Amino acid sequence: MKVFHLSDLHLGKRVNEFSMLEDQKYILAQITDLAQSERPDAVIIAGDVYDKSVPPAEAVELFDRFLVGLSALGLQVLVISGNHDSAERLAFGGRLMDQSGVHFAPVYNGSVASVTLQDAYGPVTFWLLPFLKPAHVRRFFPEAEIESYTDAIRTALSAVEFAPGHRNVLVTHQFVTGASRCESEEISVGGSDNVDASVLEGFDYVALGHIHGPQQAGGPAIRYCGTPLKYSFSEISHQKSVTVVELTQEVSLRTLPLLPLRDMKELKGTYEELTLKSYYDGQPWKNDYLRVILTDEEDIPEAMGRLRAIYPNIMRLEYDNRRTRSMTQVGSAQQVESLSPLELFDQLYTKQNDRPMSDQQREFAQNLIESIWEGKL
Repeated sequence: MKVFHLSDLHLGKRVNEFSMLEDQKYILAQITDLAQSERPDAVIIAGDVYDKSVPPAEAVELFDRFLVGLSALGLQVLVISGNHDSAERLAFGGRLMDQSGVHFAPVYNGSVASVTLQDAYGPVTFWLLPFLKPAHVRRFFPEAEIESYTDAIRTALSAVEFAPGHRNVLVTHQFVTGASRCESEEISVGGSDNVDASVLEGFDYVALGHIHGPQQAGGPAIRYCGTPLKYSFSEISHQKSVTVVELTQEVSLRTLPLLPLRDMKELKGTYEELTLKSYYDGQPWKNDYLRVILTDEEDIPEAMGRLRAIYPNIMRLEYDNRRTRSMTQVGSAQQVESLSPLELFDQLYTKQNDRPMSDQQREFAQNLIESIWEGKL
C-alpha cells in the first residue's frame, strides 16, 4: 500500500502579515498533481489543517477544493485535528464524508477511531488520534495516573486493539521528545508537551504532525513529514516534500520534493550593496519572501519602504552591526524549553521587581499555572 503523508497545512496562515493563501493554493495543486502521477492508495493529513480554530472562509474553501480533487482521483483521505484546529469543526459531517473516502477523526471520546483498507498484502488499519492534552484523556480515564503528555498518550493508546495479521499505522499530532523545532511552531514552556517515543512502539508506521521540519523521531518508522511550505526564516534550509510510505511486508520511505510559488531567502549587506542595479537585476529570487539584514552602522531612514520598491516581498528587515551585537540577547527556544513555567515566571518577576518571589508568591503562582494548564480557568 502506498501512502502520502502530509501535515501542518496551516491554511489561512499569515507570515509577517503576508497572506499565504496564494502560495498554499499553488502547493496543494502541486500535491494533487503528484497524487495523480504517483497514484497512492491513501493520503494522510496529520493535523493542523488550518492555522486557527476558526479559519477564514477562503481557507475552508481551499481545503474543500483540495479534498474534492483527491477524492476525484479515487484516493482514501485520512484527517486528524492538530493543536491549531477545532476538533469539533473538523469532525462535523465526518460520517457523511466517509462515503466519499474522506475520513475525519471524531472528537476524542476515550477510544481511538480507525479506518481499515485492503491491499494485496492484506489489511492495513489506520488509527486516528487527534492532538490531545492530559486533561482530555483524564476525563475518560479518571482512575489512571495521568500527569504528563506521555502518560496521556500511553493511556489513550491502551484502547487500541491490534487485529491479527493487520499492519497498523498511527496518525497523531504531538511533540515527540528529541525532535527539532522551528520558530513557526508553538513552544510549550519547560518542554511540558513532550511525548516519549516509547509509547508509540508496536505500530508499523507512525505518521506524525506538529513539527515543521521533516525528520525521523525516535525510530526509522516514526516520522514528521514537515510542512509543505516554509512558514518562518528558521526553515530556509528545509527542502519541503511529500513523504511517500510504502507498506508491503516491510516499510519503505521516500520523499517527493515540493517547489513553492515563492521561496524564503535571506539577503545580507549594506544598503548601497543591496540597491545596486547590478546586484538585483535578473536575480531569480527577487520576488521571493525575503529577510533582509543590513550591515550599515547607522540606521537607514525609511529603509523598508525604499527596499520594497526593489524587493516587493520583504517580510523582515534587521540590522547586524556593532550596536545590535552589543544588545542583550534573549534566550534561545532551546533554553526556554529547558525551564518550567514557574521558573520562567520567577525569572520575569525577578527582572521586573529586582527581587525573587517569596515562598507564598511561588505557591500561588504554581497553583495558578496548574489551573490554567488544565483548563480550569
